[in-house]
Amino acid sequence: MTECYECKNGKLEKKKINYEIYGVNVGRFEAEVCDKCGETYFSEETSDRISEETKKLGLWGLESRTKIGVVGTTLDLRFNKKLIEFLKLRKGKEAVIYPESREKFIVELK
Repeated sequence: MTECYECKNGKLEKKKINYEIYGVNVGRFEAEVCDKCGETYFSEETSDRISEETKKLGLWGLESRTKIGVVGTTLDLRFNKKLIEFLKLRKGKEAVIYPESREKFIVELK
């Protein structure tokens, strides 16, 4: 068994694990998982397969940068088309926004 690259205390065990991104299960993939800290490592081949699956599911490229704009006396954020489709956003849909810290906020769709 290989020593964990992260914690240096655990041993890596081969397992099949579920891989999720953005709350969507992409599938089960072989990985090496540390028995102490739980860190997960995928081979390059497995990483490529995960990337292919995320692209097939339309999850690739959802992250984007945007600038805060101004509309009248309020500020606004713009979302790209892929994110709008993934979140099923539409005009009039209710959202609750609250800060997690000064650098991060949460938007919950109702």
